Amino acid sequence: MKLAVIGLGMASKPHLAALKLLADQIEVVGLYSRSESRRAAMAAETGWPAFDSLQAVANSDAQVVIVITPPNARAELVQTLGAAGKAILMEKPVERDLARAKALVETCEGFGVPLGIVLQHRYRAGAEALADLMASGRAGKVLMARVSLPWWRDQGYYDTPGRGTLDMDGGGVLITQAIHVLDLMLSLAGPVAEVMALTGKTPLHQMETEDFAAAGLRFENGAVGSVVATTAAYPGGAETLELECTHVALKLEAGALTLHWRNGQTETVGEVTGTGGGGDPMDFPCDWHRDLITDFAARVQAGQAPRVSGRDALRVHRLIDAIERSARTRAIAQVEAEA
Repeated sequence: MKLAVIGLGMASKPHLAALKLLADQIEVVGLYSRSESRRAAMAAETGWPAFDSLQAVANSDAQVVIVITPPNARAELVQTLGAAGKAILMEKPVERDLARAKALVETCEGFGVPLGIVLQHRYRAGAEALADLMASGRAGKVLMARVSLPWWRDQGYYDTPGRGTLDMDGGGVLITQAIHVLDLMLSLAGPVAEVMALTGKTPLHQMETEDFAAAGLRFENGAVGSVVATTAAYPGGAETLELECTHVALKLEAGALTLHWRNGQTETVGEVTGTGGGGDPMDFPCDWHRDLITDFAARVQAGQAPRVSGRDALRVHRLIDAIERSARTRAIAQVEAEA
């Protein structure tokens, strides 16, 4: 499998580390960044060649292109790569808002190219075990879901040009940090029907968008839930997803799953790892990215749909859109139904 990488900023670190581990399976044919100095430096550091233009990537023999640019830099990339028939694996979020995300997904579908989204929390050992348990039916029905993301970002993080702005990122803690655990929640508990939310900005940050969000949820299956997410919780802690089910109470914390069966038995799966929830956003292993890239490449070769496709990722975009609408209007907001 031949692969190219576009985007060499902070978020590329775990991708590049994972690709080094996959050198016996995947050939990296080149790297590209709009910054000539950055692509030269990364080519020297990694030993992989650098492309001098987007068109050069499109004209290459890469079968897969990983796109790790900010959300506002993707429309042209996807159009060019899609027209060249490249399978695209793209960092979350899909785009800055739901409308743009839909348009990008439809662009890839129009070209008939696979679009996978990097939502790597699904590939943690505890999350995999939780998904298997829910699929088996042993847990029973989901009755309540609770999400907590007490992360920390210092002001230096938001002083990076464009960081936490509507124009570049599309929002704050919801679309940039909480999107991972919200996606995981939806994949396990099913779609949300309506939300009542509050978002805001604490005095701890000078930024355009929210560093705090809280929401009450009502799922389509009748379950209730809550979300509290922030990047103002110093020094930062592990995110948790808790599911109260008919037969078991489940807690997934930083990749470690604890099962409290209602007959009194307790089980644990996985282990606590770095999450990127503290001062260093990249303080986590590259294992999840390695497994995600491996899975995407294998599915492309087999002609199968990505495990987390662009259309799949629209579910979490719909939820974030509803939370933002509810916070703006100070009223219950319906989550847009899937087409």
